[in-house]
Amino acid sequence: MNKKDIRKGIIPYVVLIVIMLAVIYFFNVLNVKVNELTYDKFVASLNNNEVKEITIVPSIDEGIYDISGQLKDYSEKESFHVQVPLSEEVMKYIATANEKYDFEINTKGDPNGSMWIVVILNFLPLIIIGVLMFFIVSKQVGGNNKSFDFGKSRAKLDDSQKKVTFNEVAGLKEEKEELKELIDFLKNPKKFQKLGARIPKGVLLVGPPGTGKTLLARAVAGEANVPFYYISGSDFVELFVGVGASRVRDMFRQAKHNAPCLIFIDEIDAVGRQRGTGLGGGHDEREQTLNQLLTEMDGFGANEGIIIIAATNRADVLDPALLRPGRFDRQVTVNLPDVKAREEILEVHARNKILDKNVTLSNLAKRTPGFSGADLENLLNEAALLAVRRNKDAITMSEVDEATDRVLMGPAKKSKKYTDEEKRMEKRLVSYHEAGHVVLGLKLNSANIVQKVTIIPRSYAGGYAMMVPKEEKYTQTKRELLEQITGLLGGRVSEELNFGEITTGAHNDFEKATKIARAMVTEYGMSDLGPVQLEHQSEGVFLGRDYNKSRNFSDIVAHEIDEEIRKIVGECYQKATEILKANADLVKLIANALLERETLTKEQIEYLVEHKELPEDTTFEDMTLDELKDLAKDKNIKGYSKLSKDELIRLLEANDIEPTDATDLKDEEKEEK
Repeated sequence: MNKKDIRKGIIPYVVLIVIMLAVIYFFNVLNVKVNELTYDKFVASLNNNEVKEITIVPSIDEGIYDISGQLKDYSEKESFHVQVPLSEEVMKYIATANEKYDFEINTKGDPNGSMWIVVILNFLPLIIIGVLMFFIVSKQVGGNNKSFDFGKSRAKLDDSQKKVTFNEVAGLKEEKEELKELIDFLKNPKKFQKLGARIPKGVLLVGPPGTGKTLLARAVAGEANVPFYYISGSDFVELFVGVGASRVRDMFRQAKHNAPCLIFIDEIDAVGRQRGTGLGGGHDEREQTLNQLLTEMDGFGANEGIIIIAATNRADVLDPALLRPGRFDRQVTVNLPDVKAREEILEVHARNKILDKNVTLSNLAKRTPGFSGADLENLLNEAALLAVRRNKDAITMSEVDEATDRVLMGPAKKSKKYTDEEKRMEKRLVSYHEAGHVVLGLKLNSANIVQKVTIIPRSYAGGYAMMVPKEEKYTQTKRELLEQITGLLGGRVSEELNFGEITTGAHNDFEKATKIARAMVTEYGMSDLGPVQLEHQSEGVFLGRDYNKSRNFSDIVAHEIDEEIRKIVGECYQKATEILKANADLVKLIANALLERETLTKEQIEYLVEHKELPEDTTFEDMTLDELKDLAKDKNIKGYSKLSKDELIRLLEANDIEPTDATDLKDEEKEEK
């Protein structure tokens, strides 16, 4: 903690102490009772021995003494005050009474000095408090504090030295082509104005989270080399009604001074939701902010040279007035990347990482369908962290596989080891469950193939099979959907056939299968109910997901829908049963392999199906000393040449190097020869 922070922490306590002292002082002053006595009453008190003490002070007025003190019957906070003539007779009279009754006498000279003491004692605390309050208020108003700048725009100007360009944006070829027109307009607006063309005032980027909408907006600003303001939709809305509208006006005022420029509003659904909807009615602050934004974008005033780019993953909740031509004229959908786009994204994120020569990004892209750009970046980052944790010099496929599993299902629960008793029960059951998925993936042409299967617990699952489609397509046939459902039911069918018992392990499989079957009946028209759409998303966007589906059918049709769903799932279950009964030996073979290895890859499964056994594992003990040294040399391990065989084995195991790497090394030597 620096000195500045320490001072900031002490100041509030100092102010509190001063205020408490001032309150105590004024409390004591207010509680003191002063009685004004006449000269005759004062003399009578002297004669009757009623005076306890007196203080004599020359008054500012000439010829008068100010005498104050206490009488014997006064309380502690009670005193008297009297003015007497300035004469020797009076002083002699007081001295005579003092000799007779022996009370205390105090004298003070310099009445002007007394006056200054009174002024200081009475007004100094007020002055100190005033100075402190002025200091605190000035610090709040000035500096970096924004407590009084309610109506100022929260939009920040991107002044970073490193500009993002389209080279850093991978996998969005069509989206970049759409936005290049904006860049041309910002660089050369006269070319468009010459033919009377009007560039879109707003571009809305719509897509799932993590697909690169914000990165795309930054790249547009970097390519155009114009001022780039960025703000979040939630920065407009405040507690006080009207503040958001004021911030919108101030944001456009700043943008006009720097036109041509770009304004990027992230998560615009926070301020651009439909007006007057929801169970609780409208929201005055948000609606006023939205009204001001609509006016600024396309109202009576003209905002030439200002282009707004907004991003959201909930375009269905936006107000229709915001999406009309003249405001957000153009919508650019940023979808999840396909296999080619995923490979390009991986190449961008792998630029600053050291990958082993066995890591092929094209194969990794094929194994990650449904991953967004953010997911792929996270995957490579997790792989790098694992490589550092294992003290490796490069990221190998072992780290990539583990990172993929961590992103999908979370870290492996290695502490949840199976005992010998559990191996005969739970582990065996999980193995047969996953083997059912594998066999159906192999035997059905359109079912999802199993890329990897494991019985190591992760998250809430005792094991899982990574199932990916054989090829990515925009449309699917009825047969493909039915075979996907059949593949999902393979785990439960395998449990029932081999153990005569069922478990809760298939609940996620049933969830996915039922969702596909319901969509076939109510949305795709792939049932005996005919080619009709019975359910669709309604416009009540604030009623919640469960209330959001419009049911334009009777209770009789609802019963028929349920019957059709049960019929589809039942037929697929029966088909899965027939296939697994016919391939019982293959199920048993794969289940036993899982019990032995715990994890099988697609290549190992294919080898097992062809040769009816797994390839033999190479161990370090089977290798010669020269082979161990060659392997250590290939893996860039220092100090290997003078080590014994046992020392080399311990070193290779500490670096998490697999003995199978030596086989790859021999194959490379053969190719070189």
